[in-house]
Amino acid sequence: MQNTHQIYHKSVVYGILFILLIPIAATFAYALSARWGASILPEGFTLHWYIQLLSDPRFLAAFGRSLFVCLSALLLATVLILPMIFVIFYYYPKLDKVMNILILLPFAVPPVVSSVGLLQRYADSDIVLVGTPWILIGTNFTIALPFMYRAIANNMMAIHLRDLIDAAHLLGASTTKAFWYIILPNLKKGLMASLFLSFSFLLGEFVFANILVGTRYETLQVYLYNMRQTSGHFTSALVMTYFLFIFICTWLASRFNRGVQL
Repeated sequence: MQNTHQIYHKSVVYGILFILLIPIAATFAYALSARWGASILPEGFTLHWYIQLLSDPRFLAAFGRSLFVCLSALLLATVLILPMIFVIFYYYPKLDKVMNILILLPFAVPPVVSSVGLLQRYADSDIVLVGTPWILIGTNFTIALPFMYRAIANNMMAIHLRDLIDAAHLLGASTTKAFWYIILPNLKKGLMASLFLSFSFLLGEFVFANILVGTRYETLQVYLYNMRQTSGHFTSALVMTYFLFIFICTWLASRFNRGVQL
């Protein structure tokens, strides 16, 4: 009876996985096809569309801009969130309940509403932010905040923070040294997993980038949107390249996530 249940469960899982892979496989095949219109199967395969994509200066520039914005936002998030979580859990543990509510705000407020509010706030400001990467770095920080805070906070609880700090104090270490040499190495896997997970979300962000900067600072998602009217083969190659990059980031996040409580 147990084997029957296992076979049924595996069949359901593999069936769903197969259904999810069909559009990905079709997109990949279309990106490799020379022509595919009047027949069921492609009329030949070619790497022309990938070569055209990877040799397009506009694509490379958009990809570089997306990397700059995402990595800058993650660096800012790491510098601000990591010490903040340590202070909350060691000195003010009751604030964790407040933070659990605050980190839900990026999900409660739609990006379109946030974008309109930011436009109204900074459009006529003396500080030029609209149309620059700096406003995207700020908005991406708010997107990464829930993922990084929850992941690192759970990891912080798993390592018994207060016991480690008290033990370091008994051995003569200050709180700062205990954080750098004891706490931080224990948070390494959780931090890296949250960074890769956040990166995969940030790279696909479109609403903020399209409304706040658009073509003035064309990111990868805006480039994909602007190229939608070109050849379907070219667009499919772009989508598959983006999917492969996100898949690698997600795989790395799962590797770092092994053995870490998230």
